[in-house]
Amino acid sequence: MASPVRAKKHLGQHFLVDKNIARKISETLSFEGFEQVLEIGPGTGVLTEFLIQTGKPITAMDVDTESIEYLNATYLQSNLTVVEADFLKADLQERFGNAQLGIIGNFPYNISSQIVFKAIEARGQVLEFAGMFQKEVAQRICQGPGNKSYGILSVLTQAFFETEYLFTVPPGVFNPPPKVDSGVMRMRRKEHFQLPCDEDLFFKVVKTAFNQRRKTLRNSLKSFDLSDKLKEDAIFELRPERLSVSGFVELTQKIAQDGLSDHR
Repeated sequence: MASPVRAKKHLGQHFLVDKNIARKISETLSFEGFEQVLEIGPGTGVLTEFLIQTGKPITAMDVDTESIEYLNATYLQSNLTVVEADFLKADLQERFGNAQLGIIGNFPYNISSQIVFKAIEARGQVLEFAGMFQKEVAQRICQGPGNKSYGILSVLTQAFFETEYLFTVPPGVFNPPPKVDSGVMRMRRKEHFQLPCDEDLFFKVVKTAFNQRRKTLRNSLKSFDLSDKLKEDAIFELRPERLSVSGFVELTQKIAQDGLSDHR
């Protein structure tokens, strides 16, 4: 029976209708080391159905009232909680306490990068994160240095998580079909995910550097008022896309040592 939930363009909804792919996505989480699973944007519940079968406590979070009503009427299992809320505005600690989370979803493409940034912000609580994105975004998250798609999202994600691009999903398995391929990727938090530098400064350095990615770091980081001596360092001759995560950590340490940690 077809779901009565209509895909809404303003919410960026494309409902997955292939259950084999839904099952495959549900298996991207290890279900080990975290107490709760948070599914973002469950839509018609095609992924929810497989998550419930794990026996883990599942919270399905959506902003679509029609979807919430359908899920509540269709899935009556005791390990499922359906919540009408916006993940980008949700306070995870208030909702889940100090529980470690595995986050999963077929993410709305129009806010998928923001969802990843929110997960990075909540990295102390997010042990695993997996799901479906527009293919280009999934690849960007997992991309290494030296590639034109390597950028802010790549560095900030890989600073705290191991990332892996898993598989590509064609448009025809969605209703309505998107105009692009989709990609499924997984992030697992690093065992040592605190950086050996000022993390606030690290975020600022990465974002400022890539905001003028065609320039060398010497030019793109002018707003940091670096000393002439520091600007002579060979690292400032590079463009940001050449620096690995450890390179950005080193750069942040150098800037902090230059006496500019108060420029955060």
